[in-house]
Amino acid sequence: MNIYDIADPEFKKEISASRDLKHFPAGSVILDINSYVNYIPLVMSGSVKVVRTEEDGREILLYYLTPGESCISSILSGLAQDTSKVKAIVEEDAEILMLSLSKGKEWLTKYPEWSTFVFQLYHKRFEDLVNMVNSIAFQKVDVRLLYLLDQKSQLYKSKELSVTHQQLADELGITREAVSRVLKQIETEGKIKLSRNKITLL
Repeated sequence: MNIYDIADPEFKKEISASRDLKHFPAGSVILDINSYVNYIPLVMSGSVKVVRTEEDGREILLYYLTPGESCISSILSGLAQDTSKVKAIVEEDAEILMLSLSKGKEWLTKYPEWSTFVFQLYHKRFEDLVNMVNSIAFQKVDVRLLYLLDQKSQLYKSKELSVTHQQLADELGITREAVSRVLKQIETEGKIKLSRNKITLL
């Protein structure tokens, strides 16, 4: 869901004129669990992954944000003056419009397409979460792992992925040993090629 696909020229001009555009290198945490949300992040370039983290350090990937998208959880938490229930980490170097909550509220009444964007984003993320729950409950690890690799391939626009087994394990919420075992199985099936800290989709 890309805001630029539905914004009229006036709205696009206001977005582009914003002075709240910031650059974040990969690995930057732009939103943390239990922190109050003071802004709405709108990704302009790069990508961001949104995860749920438990107290013991385990995390699971919820979804990715790509250019033109925002985090619906931050929008809802911010408007409700509540703390964040998710963590947002920059996946690829990103430029992000740090939209103030007051501006986000103003746009809800000023630009109908912003309201449409928020509701459609909510619908899309709800579907993402339903699919994730179904995946955990009903799909085998190899299917989940291949789906994650395909997501990353689309995100980076490359069949060759620089990613560790531990990173994949963290995003799937399973052990590194399980990921390594399943990756080897998938390689035997001829679907991927493994090398040090690199996976190539065939």
